[in-house]
Amino acid sequence: MEASIVDLRYKTSEILKALDKNESVIVKYHGKIKGIIEPVKRTMTSKVKDHPFFAMYKEPENSVLEELENLRSPRHAL
Repeated sequence: MEASIVDLRYKTSEILKALDKNESVIVKYHGKIKGIIEPVKRTMTSKVKDHPFFAMYKEPENSVLEELENLRSPRHAL
C-alpha cells in the first residue's frame, strides 16, 4: 500500500487495516518515498516442555543431580 503524509492523518484506519493484513505501507512526501512502515513479525510462542529436545531420552539413565554432577566435573578427572 502507498500513502502520503496527508493519508497518514486522515486515513489512519485504512493504514492500520493494511498492517493487520501483513502489508507494508510506503510513505511518500511530494511523490518521493520517505519511508516504509512494516508490520510486526509475530513469532509463535510455544512451551519449553514441548521442545523436541526434552523428549529425546524417554527413560533417563541418571538422576538430575547425577547428570549435573557429570556436567560440572572437570574434563580430565585426576
